[in-house]
Amino acid sequence: MRVVPLITATLVLVLLYLFVMERETLLSWVGVEPAPVEAAAPAGAAMAAPVAEDLPFAVVVEHLVERDLESAIVLRGRTAASRSVEVRAQTTGLVISSPLARGSMVAEGDVLCELDPGTRAASMAEARARLAGAEAGLAEAELNRATATRLAEGGFRAQNTTASADAALEGARASVEAAHAGVEAAQAELDRLTITAPFAGLVEADPAETGSLMQAGGLCATVIQLDPLLIVGYAAEAQIDRLAVGAMAGAQLPSGEQVVGQVTFLARAADPATRTFRVEVTVPNPDFAIRDGLSADMLVAATATRGHLVPGSALTINDEGELGLRLVDAESRTFFQPVRVLRDAPQGFWVDGLPTEADVIVVGQEYVTDGIEVRVTRRGEE
Repeated sequence: MRVVPLITATLVLVLLYLFVMERETLLSWVGVEPAPVEAAAPAGAAMAAPVAEDLPFAVVVEHLVERDLESAIVLRGRTAASRSVEVRAQTTGLVISSPLARGSMVAEGDVLCELDPGTRAASMAEARARLAGAEAGLAEAELNRATATRLAEGGFRAQNTTASADAALEGARASVEAAHAGVEAAQAELDRLTITAPFAGLVEADPAETGSLMQAGGLCATVIQLDPLLIVGYAAEAQIDRLAVGAMAGAQLPSGEQVVGQVTFLARAADPATRTFRVEVTVPNPDFAIRDGLSADMLVAATATRGHLVPGSALTINDEGELGLRLVDAESRTFFQPVRVLRDAPQGFWVDGLPTEADVIVVGQEYVTDGIEVRVTRRGEE
């Protein structure tokens, strides 16, 4: 029989007995004073801690004052030529001029296309000959009338011969007017052979090629005007009434270039598809560096508006689905105030619909209802 395990078990039992049953004696042996034992609670005493007194719900409130809104409207737009026209022929003929290169600069009146006159020169000569004959007939009629008048006054011819001379004179005058009209028509037809630029600008589309047959209404060239340049955007129904013709505006192009101009047009009719209104801003472009059709971020100055700048987290919705804020009155009781969002900002949202000065709940608004008393802590005093 082994003795060591028995001795070890006996020592463990002795130590457990001393630690549990004779703990104070054991502690005194090692020099540690035992902790004083608290007096037992009297019989029947309540064991539960006293219930804390009910306090109002705590919220954080920020005092907001109405002030001028940063009045500017952001629109998405594009650049556009201020003028663009497709120059077309008014008559038929072969093109005899050399075409201008696409992108060429033209001044007002520069020749874009020239057509072969064909028989139009002969028609002009014929019209002028008719005019000369009509003018000669008019001179003869005037002479005959003067002669008939003198003879009738001297009693050498009947009075009715004067009336006949008058009629012949009127007919000669009508012939002259008709001949003049024929000359003008022939000249107008000759003038249509030379197609010129209606204004200074750039040739955007290739002019008609030499030797091609151009029909009446055929395209000669497309001319656009890029100075000044338009930046066209579309404003929503809630924005258009805050804009005015003559307001300053700016735009940033994809290259990062920024341009400044003025609002020159506001549409009175909405686009039926998008229900938005066209806004045109005119900007200078003297070196034609800005191209037609570029996207642009527009910032248009709007009429002055006042509102409150509130944190976005303070906005809430009531049981009726209205967007608003929860406020506290002078008696620290809550109430709901509907608001309208004017625009967003880095610090939150600009809204209107609040009193000039308002105590807005910015923390805890989702946990209170209308008409309850709350414990108010001002922002910055937490």
